[in-house]
Amino acid sequence: MSLSSRSAVAIHALTMLGRWDRSLTSAEIADSLASNPVLVRRILGSLRDADLVLSTEGRGGGWLLARPAREITLHDAYTAVEAGPILSRHAHPPSDACEVGRHMQNLLETEFRDAENAMRERLSRTTIEHLVQQVLASERTHHN
Repeated sequence: MSLSSRSAVAIHALTMLGRWDRSLTSAEIADSLASNPVLVRRILGSLRDADLVLSTEGRGGGWLLARPAREITLHDAYTAVEAGPILSRHAHPPSDACEVGRHMQNLLETEFRDAENAMRERLSRTTIEHLVQQVLASERTHHN
C-alpha cells in the first residue's frame, strides 16, 4: 500500500484543533502526537494549502480550523496530505508473453479502483466533529 502516516497525523491535528476553541501551536500538536514539530508543521502546511486550517504569526499565533469541524471529513484530510493512488500498481507492465501477465493489470485496476472508491466513500462519511465527540465520550468513560 502507498498509504503513509501523514493521514493519521493530519486527522489527529485536525481533531485537536476541533477539540479546543483556540489556536494551537505546532509544538502543542506535536506533544499530543509525541512527534517532531517540524513534521507537524509540514503536515499543517499541506492542510493550509487545502484550506482546512489557518495559521497566524507572532505572539498568540498558531493554527485554527478554517471551517467548522462538522464540515471537514477524513477524506478531506486524506486528500490534503496523500498523493497518488492508495494501492500501488505494477511499477512496469508485466510480460505480455504470459497469460497471467497479459491480463493482470486490467484485473487489478478494476479491483483496486473499487477498493479505493469504497475507502473514499467511507472516509467521506466521518467528520472531524464526529471524532471530537468520540474523544470526549472516551474521555468521560476513561475518568469514570
